[in-house]
Amino acid sequence: MTSRAAVILAAGQGTRMRSSLPKVLHKVGGRAMVDWSIDLARRVGCDKIIVVCSPGGQAVQDHIEAVLGKDAIAIQDPPQGTGHAVLCAKEALAGFAGDMVVLYGDTPLIPALAVEQLFGELADGAAVGVLGFEAEAPGAYGRLIKNGAGDLDAIVEAKEASPEQLAVTLCNSGVMAARASKMFDLLASVTNENAKGEYYLTDVVGLAREAGSICRAVRCAEDDVLGVNSRVELAQAEASFQTKRRAELLVSGVTMTAPETVFVSYDTIIENDVIVEPNVVFGPGVMVHSGANIRAFSHLEGARVHSGAEVGPYARLRPGAVLEQNSKIGNFVEVKKTRVGKGAKANHLAYLGDGDVGDGANIGAGTIFCNYDGFLKYPTKVGKGAFVGSNSSLVAPVSIGENAMVGSGSVITKDVEAGALSVARGRQMQKSGWATSFRDKMAAIKAAKKK
Repeated sequence: MTSRAAVILAAGQGTRMRSSLPKVLHKVGGRAMVDWSIDLARRVGCDKIIVVCSPGGQAVQDHIEAVLGKDAIAIQDPPQGTGHAVLCAKEALAGFAGDMVVLYGDTPLIPALAVEQLFGELADGAAVGVLGFEAEAPGAYGRLIKNGAGDLDAIVEAKEASPEQLAVTLCNSGVMAARASKMFDLLASVTNENAKGEYYLTDVVGLAREAGSICRAVRCAEDDVLGVNSRVELAQAEASFQTKRRAELLVSGVTMTAPETVFVSYDTIIENDVIVEPNVVFGPGVMVHSGANIRAFSHLEGARVHSGAEVGPYARLRPGAVLEQNSKIGNFVEVKKTRVGKGAKANHLAYLGDGDVGDGANIGAGTIFCNYDGFLKYPTKVGKGAFVGSNSSLVAPVSIGENAMVGSGSVITKDVEAGALSVARGRQMQKSGWATSFRDKMAAIKAAKKK
């Protein structure tokens, strides 16, 4: 297969987002938009990925350096249009002789199949491939004009289109593929003789046709190429992603009683025969195995839930939470960086942090793993079959032995041996008649103040 490269344009200022966060770092499905494009490039086999950034976009540059390395960054300075932006990647692609695709850091939902089809057109003899979509309201979109043979003849901007061309509904997404050498040769001939004084990538098609080359268009759905320039469009992109992913999960055998209320992330994995009740949020890094039950109003992130386990309602699983088979985390229980063993339970009102709960153990209501001293985190281990009574505080580092019991209301600061009972609380005392006397005294004081 011909080697492939991607040039991702991410130098736009994104002023319509009205945000201190650069536009391409805003998230869809829990992942920065530019990372969607990077992942797309990887999925279609791009050996080289170059991201074009603005000179002042340090946050974007830092992000790209962390994800791809410093050599993946090209700077567009000053901004002079999309064609100029692609040219800014030429030096970074020096020596590359394969095919390249131009993607965008603010267009997160392009399917890999569409880009594969673009590369396929190049393999079939096209000099340039352009990704288009049928628009419900074409408006200001550039139109893809085909000739009698069905090949792409030109990309015409709406403001320059004739009435006949305006009637065309096949519109330009901006995504374009060509052999890298051909792309840069064509861009070298693009001029900025237009109202904006910019170098347009779209001019490449006309130049290729003038040289006698074939250009072709590939179609995809309008939602697939939704570009994000505002918070409204960001919400639209999120809604589109969620709708598609929910449908995929339902088809794969996941039960969602109110799918429109369930939100997933880009990497959420939910196997068949999982039940997801209403108003559940899956943050990044969640894996739920077949047969688990995720009950209403629960929030999961960075967690793994094994078969037969039950989460919620109103539970929170934070990064590092692992629920083994048939375990149960109930309402208002928070689990962080803790393994909950097979059949173990924490049914209500508990915090399990930096710990390990053995198979079959029971964690009573109000139990807290006191894992933090203000500086460092420490582990808590609850052995197999242990029972921790309600309203107990386990001060880490501490270990509760197998089949041991902790009395309700205890503050445990030392290890409890296997099979033992540990009770650590103040001795109960009783003063007969004290409450009656106190009430009478306070009632008299209160009555005196009213006179």
